[in-house]
Amino acid sequence: MNTDALSAETGAKPIMTARNVDVFYGKKQAIDNVSLDIPENQITALIGPSGCGKSTFLRCFNRMNDTIQICRVKGDIKFAGQDIYDPKVDVVALRSRIGMVFQKANPFPKSIFENVAYGPKIHSLAESKDHLEDIVITSLKRAGLYDEVSDRLDEPGTSLSGGQQQRLCIARAIAVDPQIILMDEPCSALDPIATAIIEELMDSMKEKYTIVIVTHSMQQAARVSQQTAFFHLGELVESGDTQAIFTNPEKERTQNYISGRIG
Repeated sequence: MNTDALSAETGAKPIMTARNVDVFYGKKQAIDNVSLDIPENQITALIGPSGCGKSTFLRCFNRMNDTIQICRVKGDIKFAGQDIYDPKVDVVALRSRIGMVFQKANPFPKSIFENVAYGPKIHSLAESKDHLEDIVITSLKRAGLYDEVSDRLDEPGTSLSGGQQQRLCIARAIAVDPQIILMDEPCSALDPIATAIIEELMDSMKEKYTIVIVTHSMQQAARVSQQTAFFHLGELVESGDTQAIFTNPEKERTQNYISGRIG
């Protein structure tokens, strides 16, 4: 399915577009000529076997691949119409608009409060101490964590359980008021109860944010996303409406992956 058709079908305008994207690690090509639209205020899931390039592609969206010396990105990626690889783009500012939550929860070795306050402080988003407190509390509430930690905001973020730490990282990402949140297998280290809480949270967050999630779990993709893109061997095989991808895929490779014949 072509990406223009995808946008027209969903009725959601794309907030991010990728066209003819190639990614190389040295001489090895990890992503081969991928084009995809990310519709606004929806959850887009990137699925596929391990090593198929989905996390590499996700990291193109906020230029995290820039941190890998041998990595080279070619093609055209636009966020709200602007080329994010334009040399004039401020990468720090870009990453505040496009937040990221990683596979392993990585709270800073600071208090719960300071973990969330960190971004607003470095980006000078708070006009006063009260305003900063307001941002922190609002972010923790949006991440579904405030009620559990309201009486211990000065305790270390690392003292929380795994699922709570991941929600703290989500609160930290949304504290700088991003438009997009990238999630790289955010539940893979969590138990089923913590996973269910994060999935519920994602569903409530899509009203305010656009979410792109890499997941190794087809069941999770089917539960949480409106759009799904299936990657295999560095190629985008197929993308479109999640229900259609899982019940009536157009490509044989997609069918084979969903039915467990490849993976």
